[in-house]
Amino acid sequence: MSLLSRKHTDKKKTSRPKDPDDYLLALDIGTEFVKALIAKKSKNGIRIVGVGKAHEAPTNIFSGAIADIPGVVKTCEEALYKAEKMAGVRANEVVVGIAGELIKGNTASIKYRRTNATKPITEEEMGYIIKKVQQKSGERARREVAIETNNPDVDVRLINSALVSLRIDGYKVANPVGFKGKEVEVQIYTAFAPLVHISAIERVCDELQLDLVTVAVEPFAVCRACLGDDLDSSFSGIVMDIGGGTTDIAIVEDGGVEGTKMFSIGGRSFTNQIANKLGLSFEDAEKLKLLADSPSMKPEIRHKFDLAIARNLEVWQSGVELALEEFNQVESMPQQILLCGGGASLAEIPETLATGDWYQELPFSRRPIVSLIDPNDVPGIINDTDRELDHTFVTAMGLLRVGIDTLMGADSTSFRAKLARLLRN
Repeated sequence: MSLLSRKHTDKKKTSRPKDPDDYLLALDIGTEFVKALIAKKSKNGIRIVGVGKAHEAPTNIFSGAIADIPGVVKTCEEALYKAEKMAGVRANEVVVGIAGELIKGNTASIKYRRTNATKPITEEEMGYIIKKVQQKSGERARREVAIETNNPDVDVRLINSALVSLRIDGYKVANPVGFKGKEVEVQIYTAFAPLVHISAIERVCDELQLDLVTVAVEPFAVCRACLGDDLDSSFSGIVMDIGGGTTDIAIVEDGGVEGTKMFSIGGRSFTNQIANKLGLSFEDAEKLKLLADSPSMKPEIRHKFDLAIARNLEVWQSGVELALEEFNQVESMPQQILLCGGGASLAEIPETLATGDWYQELPFSRRPIVSLIDPNDVPGIINDTDRELDHTFVTAMGLLRVGIDTLMGADSTSFRAKLARLLRN
Protein backbone atom coordinates (compact mmCIF):
# COMPACT_ATOMS: atom_id res chain seq x y z
CA MET A 1 0.00 0.00 0.00
CA SER A 2 1.48 3.36 -0.98
CA LEU A 3 2.11 6.29 1.30
CA LEU A 4 -0.29 8.41 -0.73
CA SER A 5 -3.10 5.92 -0.28
CA ARG A 6 -2.60 5.92 3.48
CA LYS A 7 -2.82 9.70 3.65
CA HIS A 8 -6.17 9.56 1.88
CA THR A 9 -7.58 6.35 3.35
CA ASP A 10 -11.36 6.24 3.71
CA LYS A 11 -12.11 7.55 7.21
CA LYS A 12 -14.82 4.93 7.63
CA LYS A 13 -12.07 2.33 7.77
CA THR A 14 -9.71 4.10 10.15
CA SER A 15 -11.55 7.09 11.58
CA ARG A 16 -9.54 9.30 13.86
CA PRO A 17 -10.52 9.14 17.54
CA LYS A 18 -12.14 12.15 19.19
CA ASP A 19 -8.96 12.70 21.15
CA PRO A 20 -5.95 11.32 19.24
CA ASP A 21 -3.71 12.31 22.14
CA ASP A 22 -5.15 9.33 24.01
CA TYR A 23 -3.27 7.00 21.66
CA LEU A 24 0.41 6.25 21.19
CA LEU A 25 2.19 4.37 18.43
CA ALA A 26 5.38 2.32 18.87
CA LEU A 27 7.47 1.50 15.81
CA ASP A 28 10.10 -1.20 16.15
CA ILE A 29 12.01 -0.82 12.87
CA GLY A 30 14.05 -4.02 12.71
CA THR A 31 16.34 -5.64 10.17
CA GLU A 32 13.78 -8.32 9.26
CA PHE A 33 10.45 -6.81 10.31
CA VAL A 34 8.74 -3.57 11.24
CA LYS A 35 6.38 -4.03 14.18
CA ALA A 36 3.74 -1.46 15.01
CA LEU A 37 1.69 -1.27 18.21
CA ILE A 38 -1.09 1.24 18.78
CA ALA A 39 -1.96 1.69 22.45
CA LYS A 40 -4.51 3.65 24.41
CA LYS A 41 -3.16 5.53 27.40
CA SER A 42 -5.27 5.01 30.50
CA LYS A 43 -5.00 5.30 34.27
CA ASN A 44 -5.12 1.52 34.51
CA GLY A 45 -2.09 0.98 32.30
CA ILE A 46 -1.19 0.91 28.63
CA ARG A 47 -3.75 -1.00 26.55
CA ILE A 48 -2.71 -2.30 23.13
CA VAL A 49 -5.53 -1.93 20.61
CA GLY A 50 -3.75 -2.44 17.28
CA VAL A 51 -0.93 -4.70 16.05
CA GLY A 52 0.85 -4.67 12.69
CA LYS A 53 3.88 -6.41 11.24
CA ALA A 54 5.58 -6.18 7.85
CA HIS A 55 8.69 -7.75 6.33
CA GLU A 56 11.66 -5.52 5.52
CA ALA A 57 13.46 -5.64 2.17
CA PRO A 58 17.04 -6.98 2.54
CA THR A 59 18.62 -3.57 1.80
CA ASN A 60 16.45 -1.42 4.09
CA ILE A 61 18.45 -1.87 7.30
CA PHE A 62 22.19 -2.38 7.77
CA SER A 63 23.67 -3.30 11.18
CA GLY A 64 20.52 -2.06 12.89
CA ALA A 65 20.52 1.38 11.21
CA ILE A 66 18.28 2.69 8.41
CA ALA A 67 20.03 2.38 5.04
CA ASP A 68 17.11 3.06 2.65
CA ILE A 69 14.65 5.69 3.88
CA PRO A 70 11.99 5.24 1.15
CA GLY A 71 12.18 1.47 1.58
CA VAL A 72 11.70 1.72 5.35
CA VAL A 73 8.82 4.18 4.90
CA LYS A 74 7.08 1.70 2.60
CA THR A 75 7.46 -1.16 5.11
CA CYS A 76 6.31 1.02 8.01
CA GLU A 77 3.30 2.01 5.93
CA GLU A 78 2.31 -1.63 5.54
CA ALA A 79 2.70 -2.38 9.26
CA LEU A 80 0.83 0.80 10.21
CA TYR A 81 -2.07 0.00 7.91
CA LYS A 82 -2.54 -3.37 9.62
CA ALA A 83 -2.34 -1.87 13.11
CA GLU A 84 -4.72 0.97 12.25
CA LYS A 85 -7.22 -1.36 10.64
CA MET A 86 -7.27 -3.51 13.76
CA ALA A 87 -7.49 -0.55 16.14
CA GLY A 88 -9.95 1.48 14.10
CA VAL A 89 -7.94 4.60 14.92
CA ARG A 90 -4.73 6.36 13.99
CA ALA A 91 -2.23 7.62 16.53
CA ASN A 92 -0.51 10.92 15.83
CA GLU A 93 2.35 10.45 18.31
CA VAL A 94 5.06 7.84 17.83
CA VAL A 95 8.09 6.50 19.67
CA VAL A 96 10.71 4.77 17.51
CA GLY A 97 13.48 2.36 18.47
CA ILE A 98 17.11 2.66 17.42
CA ALA A 99 19.90 0.05 17.48
CA GLY A 100 23.31 -0.64 16.01
CA GLU A 101 26.96 -0.86 17.01
CA LEU A 102 27.42 2.92 16.90
CA ILE A 103 24.82 3.44 19.64
CA LYS A 104 26.80 4.02 22.82
CA GLY A 105 25.07 3.40 26.13
CA ASN A 106 27.04 3.59 29.36
CA THR A 107 26.65 4.43 33.01
CA ALA A 108 28.80 7.32 34.17
CA SER A 109 29.22 8.69 37.68
CA ILE A 110 30.39 11.99 39.03
CA LYS A 111 31.17 13.19 42.55
CA TYR A 112 30.25 16.82 43.00
CA ARG A 113 31.62 18.67 46.05
CA ARG A 114 29.32 21.48 47.10
CA THR A 115 30.74 24.80 48.29
CA ASN A 116 28.14 25.13 51.05
CA ALA A 117 27.18 21.84 52.72
CA THR A 118 24.57 23.51 54.97
CA LYS A 119 22.55 24.87 52.05
CA PRO A 120 19.63 22.65 50.89
CA ILE A 121 20.01 21.14 47.42
CA THR A 122 17.76 22.75 44.81
CA GLU A 123 16.34 21.52 41.51
CA GLU A 124 18.58 23.99 39.69
CA GLU A 125 21.66 22.55 41.36
CA MET A 126 20.61 19.00 40.44
CA GLY A 127 20.12 20.15 36.85
CA TYR A 128 23.69 21.46 36.80
CA ILE A 129 25.07 18.17 38.19
CA ILE A 130 23.12 16.07 35.69
CA LYS A 131 24.38 18.22 32.82
CA LYS A 132 27.96 17.62 33.96
CA VAL A 133 27.44 13.83 33.89
CA GLN A 134 25.79 13.98 30.47
CA GLN A 135 28.62 16.10 29.07
CA LYS A 136 31.17 13.62 30.39
CA SER A 137 29.27 10.72 28.80
CA GLY A 138 28.79 12.58 25.52
CA GLU A 139 32.52 13.25 25.19
CA ARG A 140 33.23 9.55 25.74
CA ALA A 141 30.60 8.46 23.20
CA ARG A 142 31.90 10.95 20.63
CA ARG A 143 35.46 9.64 21.00
CA GLU A 144 34.34 6.01 20.61
CA VAL A 145 32.23 6.69 17.51
CA ALA A 146 34.97 8.85 15.98
CA ILE A 147 37.46 6.00 16.32
CA GLU A 148 35.07 3.36 14.94
CA THR A 149 34.01 5.50 11.97
CA ASN A 150 37.42 7.13 11.41
CA ASN A 151 35.59 10.46 11.45
CA PRO A 152 36.92 12.93 14.06
CA ASP A 153 34.09 15.38 13.28
CA VAL A 154 31.23 12.94 13.93
CA ASP A 155 28.19 14.47 15.64
CA VAL A 156 26.41 12.41 18.30
CA ARG A 157 23.20 13.24 20.15
CA LEU A 158 21.78 12.20 23.51
CA ILE A 159 18.88 9.77 23.09
CA ASN A 160 18.10 8.25 26.49
CA SER A 161 19.16 9.11 30.00
CA ALA A 162 18.07 7.49 33.26
CA LEU A 163 19.09 7.82 36.89
CA VAL A 164 20.85 4.74 38.27
CA SER A 165 21.66 5.94 41.79
CA LEU A 166 22.06 9.12 43.80
CA ARG A 167 23.95 9.49 47.09
CA ILE A 168 24.55 12.41 49.42
CA ASP A 169 27.60 11.98 51.65
CA GLY A 170 27.40 8.23 51.02
CA TYR A 171 23.68 7.85 51.80
CA LYS A 172 21.36 6.74 49.00
CA VAL A 173 18.37 9.03 48.44
CA ALA A 174 15.45 9.03 46.03
CA ASN A 175 14.73 12.77 45.98
CA PRO A 176 17.77 14.96 46.77
CA VAL A 177 15.91 18.28 46.80
CA GLY A 178 15.96 19.78 50.30
CA PHE A 179 18.80 17.58 51.57
CA LYS A 180 22.00 19.09 52.90
CA GLY A 181 25.46 17.63 52.46
CA LYS A 182 28.96 18.12 51.15
CA GLU A 183 29.28 15.51 48.40
CA VAL A 184 26.67 14.48 45.83
CA GLU A 185 27.43 11.31 43.87
CA VAL A 186 25.27 10.67 40.80
CA GLN A 187 25.23 7.64 38.50
CA ILE A 188 23.34 8.14 35.24
CA TYR A 189 22.84 5.85 32.26
CA THR A 190 23.14 7.74 28.98
CA ALA A 191 22.85 6.60 25.37
CA PHE A 192 24.15 8.53 22.37
CA ALA A 193 23.71 7.94 18.64
CA PRO A 194 25.23 9.51 15.52
CA LEU A 195 23.13 12.37 14.20
CA VAL A 196 22.85 10.67 10.80
CA HIS A 197 20.91 7.77 12.37
CA ILE A 198 18.56 10.06 14.29
CA SER A 199 17.88 12.27 11.26
CA ALA A 200 16.96 9.18 9.22
CA ILE A 201 14.33 8.26 11.81
CA GLU A 202 13.02 11.83 11.85
CA ARG A 203 12.71 11.74 8.06
CA VAL A 204 10.75 8.48 8.18
CA CYS A 205 8.34 9.99 10.72
CA ASP A 206 7.92 13.10 8.57
CA GLU A 207 7.07 10.97 5.54
CA LEU A 208 4.52 9.06 7.60
CA GLN A 209 3.05 12.31 8.97
CA LEU A 210 3.70 11.26 12.58
CA ASP A 211 4.78 13.40 15.53
CA LEU A 212 7.96 11.91 16.98
CA VAL A 213 7.71 11.84 20.78
CA THR A 214 11.14 10.33 21.34
CA VAL A 215 13.73 7.93 19.97
CA ALA A 216 14.68 5.08 22.31
CA VAL A 217 17.66 2.75 22.37
CA GLU A 218 16.02 -0.64 21.96
CA PRO A 219 17.72 -2.60 24.78
CA PHE A 220 16.91 0.31 27.10
CA ALA A 221 13.28 0.05 25.98
CA VAL A 222 13.25 -3.68 26.78
CA CYS A 223 14.57 -2.87 30.25
CA ARG A 224 11.75 -0.38 30.72
CA ALA A 225 9.29 -3.07 29.68
CA CYS A 226 10.66 -5.36 32.39
CA LEU A 227 10.69 -2.65 35.07
CA GLY A 228 7.21 -1.28 34.39
CA ASP A 229 6.14 1.76 36.42
CA ASP A 230 7.45 0.49 39.78
CA LEU A 231 9.79 3.23 41.05
CA ASP A 232 11.15 0.91 43.73
CA SER A 233 11.71 -2.10 41.50
CA SER A 234 14.54 -4.38 42.63
CA PHE A 235 14.63 -6.19 39.28
CA SER A 236 18.08 -7.38 38.20
CA GLY A 237 18.88 -9.21 35.01
CA ILE A 238 20.71 -9.36 31.71
CA VAL A 239 18.39 -8.50 28.84
CA MET A 240 19.25 -9.67 25.31
CA ASP A 241 17.28 -8.48 22.30
CA ILE A 242 18.40 -10.70 19.41
CA GLY A 243 17.18 -9.14 16.19
CA GLY A 244 17.84 -9.87 12.57
CA GLY A 245 20.98 -7.74 12.27
CA THR A 246 22.19 -7.07 15.81
CA THR A 247 22.25 -8.47 19.32
CA ASP A 248 21.53 -5.79 21.91
CA ILE A 249 22.46 -6.40 25.54
CA ALA A 250 21.56 -4.45 28.67
CA ILE A 251 22.28 -5.08 32.33
CA VAL A 252 19.84 -3.99 35.03
CA GLU A 253 20.87 -3.99 38.69
CA ASP A 254 18.29 -3.24 41.40
CA GLY A 255 16.08 -1.39 38.94
CA GLY A 256 18.89 0.72 37.43
CA VAL A 257 20.20 0.31 33.88
CA GLU A 258 23.96 -0.21 34.14
CA GLY A 259 24.60 0.07 30.41
CA THR A 260 23.85 -1.24 26.93
CA LYS A 261 26.10 -2.93 24.37
CA MET A 262 25.41 -4.05 20.81
CA PHE A 263 27.18 -6.13 18.18
CA SER A 264 26.31 -6.90 14.56
CA ILE A 265 25.41 -10.59 14.74
CA GLY A 266 21.76 -11.56 14.71
CA GLY A 267 19.33 -13.96 13.12
CA ARG A 268 20.27 -12.94 9.58
CA SER A 269 23.87 -14.15 10.03
CA PHE A 270 22.54 -17.63 10.92
CA THR A 271 20.44 -17.58 7.76
CA ASN A 272 23.48 -16.63 5.66
CA GLN A 273 25.48 -19.52 7.11
CA ILE A 274 22.67 -21.95 6.30
CA ALA A 275 22.44 -20.57 2.76
CA ASN A 276 26.19 -20.93 2.20
CA LYS A 277 26.43 -24.40 3.69
CA LEU A 278 23.45 -25.83 1.80
CA GLY A 279 23.73 -23.78 -1.39
CA LEU A 280 20.34 -22.14 -0.91
CA SER A 281 19.00 -18.67 -1.58
CA PHE A 282 18.61 -16.43 1.44
CA GLU A 283 14.82 -16.75 1.27
CA ASP A 284 14.91 -20.57 1.17
CA ALA A 285 17.49 -20.66 3.97
CA GLU A 286 15.21 -18.47 6.11
CA LYS A 287 12.29 -20.83 5.51
CA LEU A 288 14.47 -23.78 6.47
CA LYS A 289 15.63 -22.00 9.63
CA LEU A 290 12.02 -21.49 10.67
CA LEU A 291 11.47 -25.26 10.26
CA ALA A 292 14.51 -26.13 12.40
CA ASP A 293 12.44 -28.25 14.80
CA SER A 294 10.66 -30.15 12.06
CA PRO A 295 11.19 -33.95 12.24
CA SER A 296 10.66 -34.19 8.48
CA MET A 297 14.02 -32.60 7.63
CA LYS A 298 16.15 -35.11 5.70
CA PRO A 299 19.19 -36.49 7.60
CA GLU A 300 21.76 -35.18 5.11
CA ILE A 301 20.18 -31.71 5.20
CA ARG A 302 19.92 -31.87 8.99
CA HIS A 303 23.66 -32.61 9.25
CA LYS A 304 24.67 -29.60 7.13
CA PHE A 305 22.07 -27.45 8.84
CA ASP A 306 23.41 -28.30 12.30
CA LEU A 307 27.00 -27.59 11.19
CA ALA A 308 25.99 -24.17 9.86
CA ILE A 309 24.15 -23.30 13.07
CA ALA A 310 27.01 -24.53 15.28
CA ARG A 311 29.61 -22.51 13.37
CA ASN A 312 27.65 -19.28 13.62
CA LEU A 313 26.59 -19.98 17.20
CA GLU A 314 30.23 -20.10 18.28
CA VAL A 315 30.88 -16.67 16.77
CA TRP A 316 27.68 -15.25 18.29
CA GLN A 317 28.57 -16.64 21.73
CA SER A 318 31.99 -14.98 21.51
CA GLY A 319 30.22 -11.70 20.77
CA VAL A 320 28.10 -12.12 23.90
CA GLU A 321 31.17 -12.79 26.03
CA LEU A 322 33.04 -9.76 24.64
CA ALA A 323 30.03 -7.51 25.16
CA LEU A 324 29.58 -8.62 28.77
CA GLU A 325 33.31 -8.15 29.45
CA GLU A 326 32.87 -4.47 28.56
CA PHE A 327 30.59 -4.03 31.59
CA ASN A 328 33.70 -3.67 33.73
CA GLN A 329 31.86 -1.57 36.34
CA VAL A 330 29.64 -4.56 37.22
CA GLU A 331 31.24 -6.54 40.05
CA SER A 332 28.81 -9.47 39.86
CA MET A 333 26.55 -10.36 36.93
CA PRO A 334 22.81 -10.85 37.54
CA GLN A 335 21.77 -14.48 37.63
CA GLN A 336 18.95 -14.32 35.10
CA ILE A 337 19.14 -13.76 31.34
CA LEU A 338 15.94 -12.67 29.60
CA LEU A 339 15.68 -13.05 25.83
CA CYS A 340 13.47 -11.39 23.24
CA GLY A 341 13.58 -10.65 19.52
CA GLY A 342 13.18 -12.93 16.51
CA GLY A 343 16.67 -14.42 16.84
CA ALA A 344 15.75 -15.83 20.24
CA SER A 345 13.26 -18.13 18.47
CA LEU A 346 16.16 -20.26 17.27
CA ALA A 347 16.18 -22.96 19.97
CA GLU A 348 19.97 -23.34 19.90
CA ILE A 349 20.50 -19.79 21.20
CA PRO A 350 18.75 -20.10 24.59
CA GLU A 351 20.04 -23.67 24.84
CA THR A 352 23.71 -22.72 24.49
CA LEU A 353 23.31 -19.89 27.00
CA ALA A 354 21.57 -22.19 29.47
CA THR A 355 23.88 -25.22 29.18
CA GLY A 356 27.29 -24.00 27.92
CA ASP A 357 30.33 -23.10 29.99
CA TRP A 358 30.75 -19.67 28.35
CA TYR A 359 29.91 -17.84 31.57
CA GLN A 360 32.77 -19.24 33.66
CA GLU A 361 35.30 -16.53 32.74
CA LEU A 362 32.79 -13.78 33.58
CA PRO A 363 31.78 -12.56 37.07
CA PHE A 364 28.85 -14.94 37.51
CA SER A 365 28.51 -16.62 40.90
CA ARG A 366 26.80 -19.59 39.25
CA ARG A 367 25.24 -20.66 35.97
CA PRO A 368 22.65 -18.05 34.88
CA ILE A 369 19.00 -18.97 34.37
CA VAL A 370 17.85 -18.30 30.80
CA SER A 371 14.27 -17.71 29.64
CA LEU A 372 12.23 -15.93 26.98
CA ILE A 373 10.35 -12.81 28.05
CA ASP A 374 6.63 -13.52 28.10
CA PRO A 375 4.66 -10.44 26.94
CA ASN A 376 1.94 -11.40 29.43
CA ASP A 377 4.46 -10.80 32.22
CA VAL A 378 5.33 -7.26 31.08
CA PRO A 379 3.89 -5.07 33.87
CA GLY A 380 1.42 -2.32 33.13
CA ILE A 381 0.86 -3.19 29.44
CA ILE A 382 -2.31 -5.07 28.52
CA ASN A 383 -3.05 -6.65 25.15
CA ASP A 384 -6.68 -5.85 24.34
CA THR A 385 -6.53 -7.36 20.84
CA ASP A 386 -7.27 -10.91 19.73
CA ARG A 387 -3.74 -11.16 18.34
CA GLU A 388 -1.45 -13.25 20.54
CA LEU A 389 1.87 -11.47 21.09
CA ASP A 390 5.12 -13.36 21.61
CA HIS A 391 8.64 -12.42 22.70
CA THR A 392 9.32 -10.76 19.33
CA PHE A 393 6.96 -7.90 20.30
CA VAL A 394 8.57 -7.13 23.68
CA THR A 395 10.82 -4.40 22.25
CA ALA A 396 7.81 -2.58 20.79
CA MET A 397 6.05 -2.89 24.16
CA GLY A 398 9.10 -1.34 25.80
CA LEU A 399 8.96 1.53 23.33
CA LEU A 400 5.40 2.22 24.48
CA ARG A 401 6.66 2.42 28.05
CA VAL A 402 9.42 4.88 27.11
CA GLY A 403 6.89 6.97 25.21
CA ILE A 404 4.56 7.11 28.22
CA ASP A 405 7.51 8.08 30.45
CA THR A 406 8.30 10.95 28.09
CA LEU A 407 4.73 12.21 27.82
CA MET A 408 4.16 12.00 31.59
CA GLY A 409 7.36 13.92 32.20
CA ALA A 410 6.14 16.72 29.96
CA ASP A 411 2.78 17.04 31.70
CA SER A 412 3.55 16.39 35.39
CA THR A 413 4.93 18.64 38.12
CA SER A 414 6.19 15.82 40.40
CA PHE A 415 9.88 15.56 41.23
CA ARG A 416 10.04 12.33 39.24
CA ALA A 417 8.74 14.18 36.17
CA LYS A 418 11.05 17.14 36.72
CA LEU A 419 14.00 14.79 37.04
CA ALA A 420 12.94 13.03 33.85
CA ARG A 421 12.91 16.37 32.03
CA LEU A 422 16.36 17.20 33.36
CA LEU A 423 17.67 13.85 32.16
CA ARG A 424 16.23 14.34 28.66
CA ASN A 425 17.14 17.97 28.05
